[in-house]
Amino acid sequence: MQRSAMRELAFKLVYEIEVQKENEEEQFEIFVENNEIQDNNVIDYLRDIKNGIRTNSEEINRLITANLKDNWSLNRISKINLSLIKIAIYEMIYKQLPYKVAINEVVELAKKYADESAPVFINGILASIVKEKNLNGDN
Repeated sequence: MQRSAMRELAFKLVYEIEVQKENEEEQFEIFVENNEIQDNNVIDYLRDIKNGIRTNSEEINRLITANLKDNWSLNRISKINLSLIKIAIYEMIYKQLPYKVAINEVVELAKKYADESAPVFINGILASIVKEKNLNGDN
């Protein structure tokens, strides 16, 4: 399975967890079963994304909040956009995926799953985080 297809599955999983906010591990098992995922590489990737976002949720939420404009708050961001932003932050900062790849992938997912203003909104927040964390120098 291609990495972009795996990232799309990760988005769907993170979105379900954002909406449900209950027993992540049980949700994970149900998600894998319902999507008939049998490839251990995909399962490991999904588990890493889920656990990484949870483990680093304070810092990820702080980064998002610090880079919102016009007195926006975290709870005002749609669950779709929030899920995509969290995946990109986790992959850029904690997995050290090149920021251009992480941003491009989630912006493409936003075009597919979110409203028409989402790609610009997501790109803006992530670009601010790239500057704040000085990720430009790493690529």
